[in-house]
Formats: sequence, structure tokens, C-alpha cells
Amino acid sequence: MSPRPLIRIEGLARRFPEPSGKSTLTVFEDVWFTVDPGEFVCIIGHSGCGKSTILNILAGLDSPSEGTVIVGEQAIDGPSLDRAVIFQSHALMPWLSASRNIELGISSRHRNWSSEQVRAHAQKYLSLVHLDGAENKKPAQLSGGMRQRVGIARALAVEPKILLMDEPFSALDALTRGALQDEVLAIRRATEQTIFMITHDIDEAMLLADRIVLMTNGPKARIAEIVENTLPKDRQRTDLHKYPNYYPLRNHLLEFLVTRSKELAGGVGAGDPRAPVIIRPVASASTAAETAIGTSTQSSAPYRSRPAPTRVIAHANGSAVAPASDVALKRISRTT
Repeated sequence: MSPRPLIRIEGLARRFPEPSGKSTLTVFEDVWFTVDPGEFVCIIGHSGCGKSTILNILAGLDSPSEGTVIVGEQAIDGPSLDRAVIFQSHALMPWLSASRNIELGISSRHRNWSSEQVRAHAQKYLSLVHLDGAENKKPAQLSGGMRQRVGIARALAVEPKILLMDEPFSALDALTRGALQDEVLAIRRATEQTIFMITHDIDEAMLLADRIVLMTNGPKARIAEIVENTLPKDRQRTDLHKYPNYYPLRNHLLEFLVTRSKELAGGVGAGDPRAPVIIRPVASASTAAETAIGTSTQSSAPYRSRPAPTRVIAHANGSAVAPASDVALKRISRTT
């Protein structure tokens, strides 16, 4: 039996008045999807489709024009410490030390705690993000990656039900970004934190997410489909390209962003918005066997840069359409 969703996005829409005041701009509409407890969900789409707006509504920092966001069986109404946000910028108080920035949130959550309890709790989360020894430094004395680590620690220290991440690594260099992605992956595995994240980076989504929500181009953007991450749960960055499902998954995401997100813009051919199609990209049996052989011999065979052939199987109401060749992509209609 599947768990009851922790987050339910139901019929969400956001509209803004045009400068002329005579009409409105619909950024997105008819958005429906869920997030289960302990799940890591990424949302991907082109700029202007409303990804950050959805996150702001989920955080309680904005209100929808239509629809509802339900968290734990209760419609949200404003911000809450149960929904912590990590922004693109670290958003730290520049006059406070790393520890004091974290203590500020803890004091809001645990108003009856002594200063010693608050300080010890802050230190626990500084240690979690490997910032031991930096607790007394102010943001100006920290590198960009260290400042973002403090932001992550601050969000986790209030022990939220949901962690909301708005492209938190986009402004960092590649090496720092990779290191922080690994940190988030390790923290998530240790804490089973529910995470909703916005990203433009396909490889970041493949590394971190359990499911990847794909949005069509705006205006009037919608959820086109939801892609299940078919890579192993214990995946590591250095091994991603060795897994049989790596290329089918990556090629499907890339093809959507390059071609189909534009083709499906405005809801054309996007299907029932209340039941987004679920996609499971998998390698064909022959490709999987070739990958296994190449990995076991540490081969540099060409298959590592050659995409696997793809194919679609549609499952409607539990009945499958018979395959015509080896399966590389499974398409499943969402059941509710």
C-alpha cells in the first residue's frame, strides 16, 4: 500500500495583471501532482513556466489565483516552520556568525530552550554540513559554498517536515556545486527528509531526485509528465554513466526540454492535467547486458556515449500494450 501523500498540489494556477490592466497573464494553470513522505521531487522546465512561483506558493510566500496546496491534510495559509526554504542566494544575516544565523531559526522553533540547548543544536547541524570550526565566522569570512552550507544547516535545524530548495547551487562553481549535491544526497539518506527542489540541471535531478516533474513552456504552463528515476537508490555521482538506465533517462529528459516542452505549451496534447502520465525510462535487455559487461571489465567501450534505443509501452487501467521490441521506455497512466 503506497503512503498517503504529504503534499498535494490541486488545480493550482497563478495569474498576474498585464501592465495595461486590461488583461491577465496566466503563468501556469491546472497544475496537479503529489509528493510522498520522505520523497525527493525535482521540478524542471524552462524559465518563465512558473517553477519558483509554485515553490513560493508551497512555502506560503505567495498565494495561488486558483487551486489549493495541502500539506499533511491541511490547506496551507502562509509561511510555516514546517516548510523551510533554501534560496538561490544564501540569505544569511551578514552581521551574525554562522552559528548565530542558525540559532535564530532554532529559537523561533523552540522558544522554551535555553541558550546552551540552542547553541548545541546549531553545532549539531554545522557538523552535519562539515563546518566544524567555522561557527564564529561571519558570512563575509566564508566562501560561497560554505555560506550555502550554513543556509542548508539553518533550514535543517528547525526540523521541518518539508525542505524547499530553489536552485540552491546555481550560482556556485562546478566543483563546489558537485560537493554540495553530494552533501544533500548524504543528508537526505541519513534523515529521510522530504524535499521539493527546483533545478535547470538534468544531471542534478538524475543524481538527487526520486521523481522528476516536467513542465511545459509558459505562459499557461502545465505538468506534462512525471518521470520516475530508474537509477539505483544508492547511486553515486562517479558511477551514474555506468548504469544501464542512465542514457534512456537522460535522453528522455533532454528531448523533453529541447523539443516536447515547446510542442506541449499551452496544454496542446498534454492529456488530463489531473492525472499526469508517469514515465519509467529503462534500457533494453541487450543494452543492459552490454553495460554490465563493460562495467565489470572497466571497459571504455563506445556504449558509454551511445544512447540506448527507446520505445514506449502504454499501460491503461492496469493492462499493458504488448511490446514490439525490447523495452527502453515504459509509459504508465497515473492511477489515483
